[in-house]
Amino acid sequence: KNWLREFYQVVHTHKPHFMALHCQEFGGKNYEASMSHVDKFVKELLSSDAMKEYNRARVYLDENYKSQEHFTALGSFYFLHESLKNIYQFDFKAKKYRKVTGKEIYSDTLESTPMLEKEKFPQDYFPECKWSRKGFIRTRWCIADCAFDLVNIHLFHDASNLVAWETSPSVYSGIRHKALGYVLDRIIDQRFEKVSYFVFGDFNFRLDSKSVVETLCTKATMQTVRAADTNEVVKLIFRESDNDRKVVLQLEKKLFDYFNQEVFRDDNGTALLEFDKELSVFKDRLYELDISFPPSYPYSEDSRQGEQYMNTRCPAWCDRILMSLSAKELVLRSESEEKVVTYDHIGPNVCMGDHKPVFLAFRMAPGAGKPHCCVVQ
Repeated sequence: KNWLREFYQVVHTHKPHFMALHCQEFGGKNYEASMSHVDKFVKELLSSDAMKEYNRARVYLDENYKSQEHFTALGSFYFLHESLKNIYQFDFKAKKYRKVTGKEIYSDTLESTPMLEKEKFPQDYFPECKWSRKGFIRTRWCIADCAFDLVNIHLFHDASNLVAWETSPSVYSGIRHKALGYVLDRIIDQRFEKVSYFVFGDFNFRLDSKSVVETLCTKATMQTVRAADTNEVVKLIFRESDNDRKVVLQLEKKLFDYFNQEVFRDDNGTALLEFDKELSVFKDRLYELDISFPPSYPYSEDSRQGEQYMNTRCPAWCDRILMSLSAKELVLRSESEEKVVTYDHIGPNVCMGDHKPVFLAFRMAPGAGKPHCCVVQ
């Protein structure tokens, strides 16, 4: 209820004509037990009073968790306002656009739906995660003679804080780099006409762990704790040299316990943006508006603690909205007409789960996408 209330508030404030909502880990970690909640959530979204002016919708839910070979747990929702006249969606099999009418939900048939492309990353990308649900779903749309792709994405997480800390950049950063490159290559390959694209979801981008720890613990000394039987490092404790040897940071596989969380919230964590480096390798291919919201993950899942981070990971901007350089022209060219581009998070003071949703709102001028016009057949 909290989540939907905050979401509806953003819809009410910005009143978009076209709205795309990308969800990851649909059904949560215990998806077998939770898929019934998903159905309730979808029904509420499609029938709520707050959404009554959106008379057309497309919902694509990857709920087929029994098919480990294909299951991505991604959910993509697209809502069209009644005032929007001609909007078309691309049929990837027929290679032509089809007019969007009515409301349709697709769940267990995504593999055979021609209106999207879905892929799970090949197993060898992340061999230590046996049943990884990471992948992407792509749809293509045409509004006001402007064609663009919307890609829902979920990239690999950091399995261990201790491993992430060992090298700069981390081994996990390298895996995400490879996976994102794979997605970008797929969506601009030769099979279809190239159009502008927006890629948004949970990229799992992390701050460069080694640099962050070194900065946060500049004056601290490190104590290493090893397992008695294997001699493997299981914990790192950073203490101040004086001040009664106060513990500054404790690091374990799934523990990142820093004594002062305010550093991640002060000025929206701006001081830490210099350690957000994973996008830099794609600077010639992807654009992002300036971030002015605090790290989007990992928030406490205690409903009374809307602003508190969990002590499991170093807070980071995992959830992002990225775009091709031609899509940047759509967003910024539109901005010159009216200054209405917003890139922000949802529910700053409310528990929204372990990730705060991130949104981008902008006006797109009619015909802004030319020469990327779509031919409707």
